[in-house]
Amino acid sequence: MNQVSLMGRMTKEPILRYHSSENPLAITRFTLAVDRGISKKRKESGEQSVDFINCVTFGNNAEFVERWFRKGMMVGIVGRLQVHSYDDAEGKRHWITEVITDSHFFGGNKRGLDDESS
Repeated sequence: MNQVSLMGRMTKEPILRYHSSENPLAITRFTLAVDRGISKKRKESGEQSVDFINCVTFGNNAEFVERWFRKGMMVGIVGRLQVHSYDDAEGKRHWITEVITDSHFFGGNKRGLDDESS
């Protein structure tokens, strides 16, 4: 089973593009900063405590994310992990890991308030 559930903060504004075809498909890319939840001692030793997870969503979900999610917001997602590779012009292989998201949830705003007042 390939299922991923994450809660994190949007690192920047989501980027919406439309795939050019007879029936354009909305594609939104965004990155979540997800806390690893490591101990204070490990944090103080300089260990990275946040992972930056690249996410992609399609269709109506893509338009939803672009419309409602903003930099700094706490959001939750459910999706699946996808890994693929490509060879660059120099023949070097690059690997890309991203989450293809299916469900999106509001996790509160960056001030921790119940609603946004501005």
